[in-house]
Amino acid sequence: MAADIPNSAYTNVIDLTSEAQKERRRDKIGDLHEPDPPLDEMTVADLSGDMEQAVYAAGWRELMDVQRKAIPYALDGRDLIVQSQTGSGKTGAFLLPLFDFVDPDVQEQQVLILTPTRELARQIHKEFEQMKIATPHTNRMEAVLIYGGVGYQPQIDGLKNGAQVVIGTPGRILDHIKKDNFDASTLRMLVLDEADEMLSMGFYPDMKDIVEHVPPGRVSYMYSATMPPKVRSVAREFLDDPGFLSLSTDNVSVEANEYRYYLVNPMDKDRLLAKLLELETPETAIIFANTKREVSYLHKFLANKGYDVDEMSGDLSQRKREKALDRLREGETRLLVATDVAARGIDVSELSHVFIYDVPQDHEYIIHRSGRTARAGEEGTTIVLSTHEDEYELKRMASTYDIDLEKAELPADPHSVARELLEERHAEAEAAANGIEQGVDDFIPLVKELAEEQPEVLASIVTELYAEAKREEESA
Repeated sequence: MAADIPNSAYTNVIDLTSEAQKERRRDKIGDLHEPDPPLDEMTVADLSGDMEQAVYAAGWRELMDVQRKAIPYALDGRDLIVQSQTGSGKTGAFLLPLFDFVDPDVQEQQVLILTPTRELARQIHKEFEQMKIATPHTNRMEAVLIYGGVGYQPQIDGLKNGAQVVIGTPGRILDHIKKDNFDASTLRMLVLDEADEMLSMGFYPDMKDIVEHVPPGRVSYMYSATMPPKVRSVAREFLDDPGFLSLSTDNVSVEANEYRYYLVNPMDKDRLLAKLLELETPETAIIFANTKREVSYLHKFLANKGYDVDEMSGDLSQRKREKALDRLREGETRLLVATDVAARGIDVSELSHVFIYDVPQDHEYIIHRSGRTARAGEEGTTIVLSTHEDEYELKRMASTYDIDLEKAELPADPHSVARELLEERHAEAEAAANGIEQGVDDFIPLVKELAEEQPEVLASIVTELYAEAKREEESA
């Protein structure tokens, strides 16, 4: 009897207790188990020389939590699913082991990293190139970037010249495979970044086709900030008995991120956004809208108000999208209005704010949108503009992902406050004319308060006084 049982089943037939049966039933519906046996965490001192140099080249002094915990399993060649907060260092967790895993002397494709967006593919490629600067032995290791919207020839050349690491999006990758430009049979590692999106219905057919061309004996990894049940249920189609390493099951939102929302009528959203930008004065911010049409409108609306602003949506060419992101990273623009094309993997340093102009239709996207700020331990602010109709869903999202979401009061219109103060000043002037004296010293506390707490109100008063003086001068 025992001889007829596959080796992989022995651990499951030793003790078919009720708990074991429950565990197997849970497995069938997509539940995952922790890595068994577990491995100890690693520090920089435990890494090989090449990996250690790659850490320093990336600008880190020590490993981040997800890297300390995930890298040992990668080096041990075990399939793994990793759930970790946005901005926590997931990219480094799967890139650093490549400096031990890849043989730079073998000029063929060895690693395939799949991402849902071109922007994320570019970001991963950029980090890889930065890491390998200080590693002389692996500096001969090449990566080719493959995605749509750009020419084929440089990608074909990179593949034919034996780039060991392929980073790209599923559609163009599959295109190269079918045209025999890319021989996937030599791959030894498969990485799915942003796995919740990669295994969604939009990508699933392409992913199935790609995996059919990849050797079954490969090692595979999935990384994501969120891991919905639908992803867990199909994970075993792409990985072999993976361990599930969760660093954020209970709280996938970033703790250093301040969340608050405003209830607003739909017709007032654009004016409220402009008002919040004045009050918050973000160093750099991304404003997320649900549709390309909304993005285009907000871009024009904010540009007309004098803001340095760019837009990014699927309607733009890849070159224009890349330029928009580069300008934001380099500080040439302060604001970027975008659809969710920018919500995956875009790492902009000093991104102080995220404004969610439209409550996202998919719950997971509140995490991916807000995760563009408060990255790698930095602080950030996420502000949501919600209509009364969307408030219930917004609260459900906050509850699902344990987000401490604060409802904020709508800010007062500085111009209406200014008018009230001006009326008060005129009344005081009239009272003084009737014999009630008001000296300069009486106004100093008010002026100091406005200068410190509401400079825009003081500016409005000065503007009104200037206009009044001009009118008197012209009528004289």
